[in-house]
Amino acid sequence: MNSGDAAGSSSGGSGDAGAPRRASRKPKYSKFTQQELPACKPILTPKWVISVFVLVGVIFVPIGVASLLASNKVVEIVDRYDDACVPSNVTDKLAYIQNSTISKTCRRTLKVPKDMKQPIFVYYQLNNFYQNHRRYVKSRNDQQLRDASKANETTLCDPEKTRDGMAIVPCGLIAWSTFNDTYTFQHNTNNLTIDKTDISWKSDRDHKFGSDVFPKNFQKGPLIGGKTLNESIPLSEQEDLIVWMRTAALPTFRKLYGRIYVDLKENDTITVTLDNNYNTYSFDGKKSLVLSTSTWLGGKNDFLGLAYLTVGGLCFFLAFAFTLLYLIKPRKLGDNNYLSWNRNSAGH
Repeated sequence: MNSGDAAGSSSGGSGDAGAPRRASRKPKYSKFTQQELPACKPILTPKWVISVFVLVGVIFVPIGVASLLASNKVVEIVDRYDDACVPSNVTDKLAYIQNSTISKTCRRTLKVPKDMKQPIFVYYQLNNFYQNHRRYVKSRNDQQLRDASKANETTLCDPEKTRDGMAIVPCGLIAWSTFNDTYTFQHNTNNLTIDKTDISWKSDRDHKFGSDVFPKNFQKGPLIGGKTLNESIPLSEQEDLIVWMRTAALPTFRKLYGRIYVDLKENDTITVTLDNNYNTYSFDGKKSLVLSTSTWLGGKNDFLGLAYLTVGGLCFFLAFAFTLLYLIKPRKLGDNNYLSWNRNSAGH
C-alpha cells in the first residue's frame, strides 16, 4: 500500500514538472523601481532656508524695479468716447446707434502729456465684452477660413451660417461682430497716416486664413453686427478681421488698430475724427481709443513689476524673520548620520 502511494506520488510529481510554469508578474529588481538612484536630498537647515530666501529676493527685487521703470516710460493717451460721441439730446442710445440713416461722425481732441517717440500704437479698447463666452468662441469654422474648397462648411457657426440658402463666408458670430469704428488723425493741420500692415500675427495670416478664401454673403442680413468686408480681398489680407478673431480672455481688452510713425511732442494737440458705429450700448459696454508707446517690456503694465517686488520683498521679510528666530531661539538639529541614505550597508 505504501509502495503504491509512493508510486502515485512519483507519477503525479513528474506530471507537474512537465506543465508550463506561469510567468511571474513581479518586476525585476532595479535601482529605478526601488527608488535607489542617486538623488539630491537637501536638508532644510535654517542657514539653507535663509540663504534661499535672500537669493530669491536679490533676484526678484531688481527685476521688479526694472519692470516698473520700463512701464513708467510708456506714454499712454486713453480717451473713452462711447458716451461723448452721442448727441446730448439723444435719450435712447441703442436706437441711435442702430439707426443707419444718422451720421455717427464724431470729433475728439487729444493732448499729448509727454513726448511720444514713434512707433505710436493705436488700439481700441472694449469693456464688458465677453469674447471668452463659450458659445461665442465656438461660433466659427476654421476649415472654412483656411480652405476655399470648404466654403460651404458652416458647422458650429450658428446663428450666422447661411443667408438665403447660401453659406456665409466667414461664418459665425465672431466674424459677424467685427469691430467697425474708424479713426483718422490730424496733427498741426497735417493728416497722420495710420499703418495697418502687420497688425495681426504672421502665423494667423499664413496658416489660419486662406489666401484663396474671399468673403461671400457677409453682413447681408437685416441686422448688421459689425464691419463689412471687401469681397475682392482674401481673408489672409483682412487684418482687422484677423485681429478681431483672436478672441480675448478677459472682458476688458485692447486690440491693435494700426501704427503711427511720427514723433509727437509734449502738449501737442491731435484731432481725431471717428465714426462711432460699433454697438456697445446694448450690453452696457465701453469704448476707448488708446495711443501708446512701447519699451523693451512692451506696453504699460505695472502688474509685472509689482508682482516681482512683492515676492522679492516677502522673501526678504521671511529671511529676516527666520534669522531673528534662529538667533533668539535656536533649535538643535538632529544627527544626519541617522538618515536612511547616510547609513552604511551594515546598518543598525
